[in-house]
Amino acid sequence: MRTVKEVSELSGVTVRALHHYDSIGLLPATEVTAAGYRLYDDKALERLQMILLFRELKFPLAEIKTILDGPGFDRTRALKQQIRLLELQRERLGELIDLARSIQPTGVKHMSKQSFEAFDTKKIDEYAAEAKKTWGKTAAWSEFERKSEGRTKEEELSLADRLIAVFGEFGAIRESDPASPEVRALVVKLQAFITENYYTCTDRILAGLGQMYAGGGEMTENIDRCAGEGTGAFANAAIAAYLASK
Repeated sequence: MRTVKEVSELSGVTVRALHHYDSIGLLPATEVTAAGYRLYDDKALERLQMILLFRELKFPLAEIKTILDGPGFDRTRALKQQIRLLELQRERLGELIDLARSIQPTGVKHMSKQSFEAFDTKKIDEYAAEAKKTWGKTAAWSEFERKSEGRTKEEELSLADRLIAVFGEFGAIRESDPASPEVRALVVKLQAFITENYYTCTDRILAGLGQMYAGGGEMTENIDRCAGEGTGAFANAAIAAYLASK
């Protein structure tokens, strides 16, 4: 078993990020000691490797959690993709080293397309995009694509403003009992809004979103900045109370 500090040193992932991954259920600690220290076993480290792979493919954390927890996840296939992506990155790094060595003595004298090829990331970007397609078609994501197809930028911004307004309502009553009827109605409103405009917000998805709202990362900061300090944590508590009462 390794401590969170040891995992951070081993993986390069910051302690703060590991705490965030735990809080949103993406990488739960294998064990928490009586003193509150998080401990991770080899299975957790394997999951962290998969998380880092999908981060390289530019997946948001919520989607990574859905993929890794899904019944169709194929670890062997994901590792093959990781190996190929790393090979492409190694090839590009080698080309950059060769270019730097060639111009070191005298500098660049001949400005041609070939002299800039080492900086081209097209091959890596295309492979990453193709690999992402392999995992990006969860039911929720496919539904999101269908619902967002054809929306203008103005319409997307309007939806975002309306969602922020819902969190504003949470912020206005964040001193209330999370289990009160008023708060419960607001959770129902949030779940319905997400379902109508983005994807079917099942109770399981709603619970995961609540954890992200309170997880301490960028999403929490954005919610609290717009709706008041502690709103993200309150929304999570309200969601938990709502689901517990069903």
